[in-house]
Amino acid sequence: MIGHLLRRIIGGLIVLLALSALIYALFYLAPSDPAILACGKGCTPERLADVRTAMGLDEPVLTQYWHFLQGIVAGRDYPFGPGVRHCPAPCLGYSFETSQPVTTLLLDRIPVSFSLALGAEILSLTLGIGTGLLSGTRRFRWFDRLVNGLVLAGYATPVFLVGLLLLLLFCVHLQWLPFPTYVPFTTDPLLWAQNLILPWISLAVIQTAAYARLTRAGLADSLAEDHIRTARAYGIPERRILWRKALRGALLPLVTLTAVDLAQIITSAVLTETMFGLPGVGQLLVGAVNQIDLPVVVGVTLVTGLIMVCANAAADLLYAAVDPRVELR
Repeated sequence: MIGHLLRRIIGGLIVLLALSALIYALFYLAPSDPAILACGKGCTPERLADVRTAMGLDEPVLTQYWHFLQGIVAGRDYPFGPGVRHCPAPCLGYSFETSQPVTTLLLDRIPVSFSLALGAEILSLTLGIGTGLLSGTRRFRWFDRLVNGLVLAGYATPVFLVGLLLLLLFCVHLQWLPFPTYVPFTTDPLLWAQNLILPWISLAVIQTAAYARLTRAGLADSLAEDHIRTARAYGIPERRILWRKALRGALLPLVTLTAVDLAQIITSAVLTETMFGLPGVGQLLVGAVNQIDLPVVVGVTLVTGLIMVCANAAADLLYAAVDPRVELR
């Protein structure tokens, strides 16, 4: 177990290093100059040189990248005017656009994206597993055919279309809900959930369809195994066979799929946060890309990559814990 964790940590660090290097290379190959964007209109050559020095853009690209890596581990000093500003570790730099620490910007936005992703994932798992179980135990009946039709519709419906229809129906036509505005959970849990219910549903549609289909297929395979037939021959009640034996095997693939789906939720959150006006990491990334704000883009990319690495490592451990036949190597 310890050896497996060490290998996953080393592999995750290599992935994050490659991601940061790739983003740096892409942005420095772009024709736009971040210093010109930060300096603004009417910028004099002297002012442009000062801005480039303050951003560290007057150094070679490899030197800038090395200083960036040093800042993550040990912190970094930045020249600001006549003085020096220290950025403590883990330092992801300062935004070219707002001159704020990237770490601060991320910490302000992560609770929004985390609330959005967590609620959507819980909703997807609850509805997907529930409908998959009902469909799997009633195969080839009317409910099973209905679920299969809804699954296909869920796969084919884009997130932005679901969000737009929900806004028009519940906020404009019926006026049952206000237009979503993020309220921190610590301020008012009820308002927090009320303002996020529509974004949760928008994000959960595709995942719910995938979980329902996978649960139905896994349950059908589990019920056809030899040990299930043996349990029935011994007279064990069908409910007990379903919940204690068949369901465990049916849900094994969902452990890995849930970790992989985090990437899809984070990607879809860019559209969802923009559509519903939620100040999350996705909206921060869109603004940073439009402004060629390299430190923010790299910071968001690394945080997203870190979440994915941790999620996949946790999925491996959970899979091994649920299924003793799996060996960690």
